[in-house]
Amino acid sequence: MNTGEFDLIAHIRARAGLRDDVILGIGDDAALLQPPPGRQLVVTADTLSAGVHFPESTAASDIGWKSLAVNLSDLAAMGAEPAWCTLSLSLPGSDPAWLDGFLDGFLALAQAHGIVLVGGDTTRGPLAIAVTAIGLVAPGRALRRDGARAGDDVWVSGTLGDAAAALHAWPAPPAALRARLDRPTPRVELGRRLAGIAHAALDVSDGLLADLGHLCRASSVGAEIELARLPVSDALAVHSLPARGAWQASGGDDYELCFTASPDHREALAMLAAELGVPLTRIGRIIDGDAVRALDETGRAWHPERAGYTHF
Repeated sequence: MNTGEFDLIAHIRARAGLRDDVILGIGDDAALLQPPPGRQLVVTADTLSAGVHFPESTAASDIGWKSLAVNLSDLAAMGAEPAWCTLSLSLPGSDPAWLDGFLDGFLALAQAHGIVLVGGDTTRGPLAIAVTAIGLVAPGRALRRDGARAGDDVWVSGTLGDAAAALHAWPAPPAALRARLDRPTPRVELGRRLAGIAHAALDVSDGLLADLGHLCRASSVGAEIELARLPVSDALAVHSLPARGAWQASGGDDYELCFTASPDHREALAMLAAELGVPLTRIGRIIDGDAVRALDETGRAWHPERAGYTHF
């Protein structure tokens, strides 16, 4: 059954959560929000399109989860506390069952991180989802890409390569790999706790080598990583290092945090990893220069076919 645009909006509004700092939410021309005193706003936006950012057969609830997760990952990379978000939906038709499934995933993740939906738009067209997320950070405490220093360790959270391996095995990837593709885990609390420890950070969305390259360019440094050190899940460990190396180093869709920190913080990061239950792995170092080098298990330079995902 199809419903009209305003019925869709009313349905979304009925399911959206509330925060005391939302003065006016869904239903007017724009939202009214009250930032707390002494905090800066962190704003990010991502668009996901069917067949590009997720397979067209992906469940509606997983699309909902992922569309918010990729934005929360950006906030995490800045060390921000999630606060508000908007949602714009381009839909081939107004299918209430699909929308409810989408909202199940989207709002479950929103509730887990205390972020509320305050507005957006709906229109007819090819399936695409655009989310803008807004977070809060104390002045001077945001993580940025431009602070890496020669001599820093390079770290990543979680494991790498699972989502890329799932796509490689499509349409029947192992369940553990598909879960990482469909429902990435934004490292929000980790990002907030890295303030004062990390010199630079970003999230790994297009591939480790490509994204670390962005950080290095912003910081005017180079980096050297060891392929054998890249953290691997049990599901991916069944593949040999040469086979999984490209998925881990340049596959993308990981939504883990990559950051740099002084070697003096190794013990503090080990304690933080244990406290949060999030693996943190030291994979290389920042060096003088302007390029990212990957080394294989013999210490020789390793070159993948591509550094990461390219959008055009």
